[in-house]
Amino acid sequence: MKSIMVVGTTSHAGKSFLTTAICRILVRQGWHVTPFKGQNMALNAYVTPEGGEIGHAQAVQAWAAKITPTVEINPILLKPQGNMTAQVIIKGDMVGTTHAAEYYEKYFDKGWNTITSCLEHLRTRYDFIICEGAGSPAEINLKHRDLTNMRIARYLNAATILVVDIDRGGAFAHVVGTLQLLELEERALIKGIIINKFRGQRSLLDSGIKWLENYTRIPVLGVIPWQDIVFPSEDSLNLLDRRSSDTKGELTINIIRLPHIANFTDFEPLDAEPTVTLNYLNIQDPLNCPDAVIIPGSKTTIADLITLHQSGMAKQLQDYIELGGIILGICGGFQMLGKHIFDPDRLEGDKDSCLGLNLLPTETIITPKKISRQRQVISNYPKSGLAVAGYEIHQGITYLIKSQNRGQTTTLHSLFDDYSLGFVNDTYSVWGCYLHGLFNNGVWRRTWLNFLCQRRGLSTLPIEISNYCEQRDAHIDSLADLVEEFVDLKPVLH
Repeated sequence: MKSIMVVGTTSHAGKSFLTTAICRILVRQGWHVTPFKGQNMALNAYVTPEGGEIGHAQAVQAWAAKITPTVEINPILLKPQGNMTAQVIIKGDMVGTTHAAEYYEKYFDKGWNTITSCLEHLRTRYDFIICEGAGSPAEINLKHRDLTNMRIARYLNAATILVVDIDRGGAFAHVVGTLQLLELEERALIKGIIINKFRGQRSLLDSGIKWLENYTRIPVLGVIPWQDIVFPSEDSLNLLDRRSSDTKGELTINIIRLPHIANFTDFEPLDAEPTVTLNYLNIQDPLNCPDAVIIPGSKTTIADLITLHQSGMAKQLQDYIELGGIILGICGGFQMLGKHIFDPDRLEGDKDSCLGLNLLPTETIITPKKISRQRQVISNYPKSGLAVAGYEIHQGITYLIKSQNRGQTTTLHSLFDDYSLGFVNDTYSVWGCYLHGLFNNGVWRRTWLNFLCQRRGLSTLPIEISNYCEQRDAHIDSLADLVEEFVDLKPVLH
């Protein structure tokens, strides 16, 4: 099995994007390819068909390689949950929660054994393995316990690409400094440099490239121009850089950027809708009067719910409903819509309960057992009989309670043929569900958007539309086309 490693001078240099593109390029050449990331720290997760959790970016890379995502392509997933702690997932299963200082004492040896076992499993099944690093491979205070970067490159003797984001500035110093801090045998594995996100006239960069190649004795494989593309991010900090939707669609949907927002990849299909203006709001921002508000998933639901109350956003959401607004909560956001959330074992932190937004007559109990599974269900709302696919990742059970609202009993309707997955109230103003990937379902998404259009008296959208997976696949092809046009991969393929 041949292997390529993609490392970056910094976070967000373009490692995930480049790994995805290379997977698709090699598949188009007829190779049997798999992506790999030994250890990932991310709150965007995906559930494999067997029910294991992996990073969502690795699932995208698997789709780019035209294979089914498995736990072997991302053996270790760390999900930060505040207070310097993280949930540890090994080969798809949650094995515990640990503090950063304890993680490597408890999990380093087990983690490396798992990584090498998965690599050997993949070695017998694929022609190429395309590995993605994390952050920088030259963090000298962390290198002795780095499970993701050059340790894997050395294990595989992988031809390694170093990618740098020139848009940040200081690209030449980043490249030279990174190489300087690598050990000699690590540096020997670097077969090429890629300059990413270049703006401006290419010829103005030629003298710098010539100097860099002469100084490092490593070829620059290509310069990828800046492209205003949305690629799935592993890190919620990326949302700080994401502007509100540039398109001015007729429908406006605001997404609350929770402090511990999780699985915000759920909203990529909405971002791709030309009729939708998608805005990410910080909790201190005014809510205004959008057509709908979405409360997304959260890794620490109670902590984020407390922040909503303290910031005044909870009151804004309640007032918005009183004025006739529409709110959809997904996963942790669904749990927040109820009257209470209870955490008797204090799995999320030092609080054992919190008042909810009181928009649905439900309560949630956080439980030690995590539910992670793919689902195929049939919708009841906004239209009955629609096939819907998605996945659950949550700790907690949400159930109905008897509630009186101004003397009248509130009625809830089951969103799907599985009652446990979510509800909508009798005025269709508050929606909540546990199903991630809901908007990937093209007909369901357009039907829900048409519900918003009808409230505004807007023309409805055609609902005969493919699922987002087809749109995503075309997007991956365009990324591969971009890399093929501007990068010469031959030095790392032979």
